[in-house]
Parts: sequence; C-alpha cells; structure tokens
Amino acid sequence: MARIIEGQRRLIKMSVDDIINIVRQYQQVCKNSCCYDHTRELLSQANFYVPED
Repeated sequence: MARIIEGQRRLIKMSVDDIINIVRQYQQVCKNSCCYDHTRELLSQANFYVPED
C-alpha cells in the first residue's frame, strides 16, 4: 500500500506491488498506441489509482 510522506515536498512511498500495478495499468492504457503523441494523449486522459495505507 502507498504511504504519503509529508515534508517540504509531498512524497508517496510505494511497495513493489504498487509499482507493478501501475505498470499493468500503463500497459492496458497504451496497448493500442501507435506513436509517442498518441501515448501521451491516452495517458493524459487516464487515471491511475494506488491504494493508500
């Protein structure tokens, strides 16, 4: 589970499972992308969620 760390900058500490989940989400969103610009467009419309502690 992700953990938000408050300080000068707001940081999110994530587990290995969180990272793998984000990569899977990225692959699902971008699997039909044809080029860099299309990938950027798809990602700008996507929402990625990580459960918080």
